[in-house]
Amino acid sequence: MRFILNEAEKIVCAVIFLGMTAVGFANVCARYLTHYSLAATEELLTYGFLLLTVFGAAIAARRGEHLAVTLLTYLLPRPLRCAVFLLSVALSVLLLAMSAWFSWQALVNLLNNGMKSYALQIPAWYYQAGVPFGFALIIVRYLQYALQMLKGRAPHEVPDV
Repeated sequence: MRFILNEAEKIVCAVIFLGMTAVGFANVCARYLTHYSLAATEELLTYGFLLLTVFGAAIAARRGEHLAVTLLTYLLPRPLRCAVFLLSVALSVLLLAMSAWFSWQALVNLLNNGMKSYALQIPAWYYQAGVPFGFALIIVRYLQYALQMLKGRAPHEVPDV
């Protein structure tokens, strides 16, 4: 159970990627065998990429491989470096929390208006459902990484704390 909790985003990304590969392969086979394309594959692959991006960002946050400009951080003295790191963590968590909240609002809006997807005609909120949880997972993983950094146990430490 601990493995599933520690590696949740990797498992989700693997399942999504395998599903996207199968859907894309089925579309290619259908196109070459019947000269017709499966219209729903574009929709499924587009939303698969959205979820893959969000949960992939959680993997990057856990490893500390998110986008960062560290040149100025390296030039700062040690106490100021720690303060800048903590400020960046606070601002990042704020941005991610706002993203989770706005994506939750989009999900609620899709639930309330009953919008359907264009190809499969299923409720559009199905595709949006994972996004707010993905952003929440990014927050958790980013805070885990920040705690590892502050304790000096991160795989590659940027600030000298």
